Amino acid sequence: MAGYFAIFLVLLTLASGLIWLLDAFVLAPKRQQKLATAQAAAGGSLPEAAGTELVKEPQIVETAKSIFPVIALITIFRSFIYEPFQIPSGSMMPTLLVGDFILVEKFSYDVKDPVWRSTLYSNAKPQRGDVAVFKYPEQPTVDYIKRVIGLPGDRVIYRNKQLFIEKACASELSAACKKLEMVELALQNEGEFYQEQYPQRRYTEQLGDVSHDILQTPARREHTEFFFKQRGTAIDEFIVPDGHYFVLGDNRDNSRDGRFWGFVPEDNMVGKAVFIWMSFEFNTDPNSWIPGWVPTGVRFERLGPIG
Repeated sequence: MAGYFAIFLVLLTLASGLIWLLDAFVLAPKRQQKLATAQAAAGGSLPEAAGTELVKEPQIVETAKSIFPVIALITIFRSFIYEPFQIPSGSMMPTLLVGDFILVEKFSYDVKDPVWRSTLYSNAKPQRGDVAVFKYPEQPTVDYIKRVIGLPGDRVIYRNKQLFIEKACASELSAACKKLEMVELALQNEGEFYQEQYPQRRYTEQLGDVSHDILQTPARREHTEFFFKQRGTAIDEFIVPDGHYFVLGDNRDNSRDGRFWGFVPEDNMVGKAVFIWMSFEFNTDPNSWIPGWVPTGVRFERLGPIG
């Protein structure tokens, strides 16, 4: 089911639309009938102020008619076209930073109704390397954002901070079948970002045709004891079931992702993150008089497509 705000928008749209229709087909004709009756009783002549008062719309009708077109447009836009999101955590650094405001393309995947999230139109499927927003499997009213790593049928291994993928094969005759491949990493720098007091290494990771940057914290060990336990596999190995996807955060040592809770059902997919339309800096000094939620600057250089 959709989040509370989406449900609120749909209910508000329906309520204001129904009030508008009720007035157009029931209440407005009754007001005109009262006006005609009053004019007849007055001998065909009625003071203008009295006539205006008789046909005046109730406040709730006036409000509904004024907000319905705007609310309906917003509901359609964010339900089926693009929805704005704010990045609240650093799990997708360096691709997305805290304070980034992004647009998620809803029609990139299956088009779903805004309340029950049943599929209205089957479109494209998530692809390896997509930055995807989805309903968190353990709490479906919460939206998560991670990168798609494993597709249905893939075997994924994350061992010693290195990613390996054995791609699912449509045909056993394919040369890539049953071949475990190491995902290439190219070191860019160290110390640009920190996790607590530990410097992080920035790598460029190559997922097929998709190139993107990730962060690793060499001083932090992998907490494999908390990894999702899948029957018949090693603790750091994941075989993606049909109709599901395996996702990771780009900030590999600071992300609660598929390693810890498993797989994302296809029905949970919301859309593909495609654009940063605003990016704010926030105060991080605990001794400052400025609250941490108050923006202190705009990162204009971050605006643009998401890689």
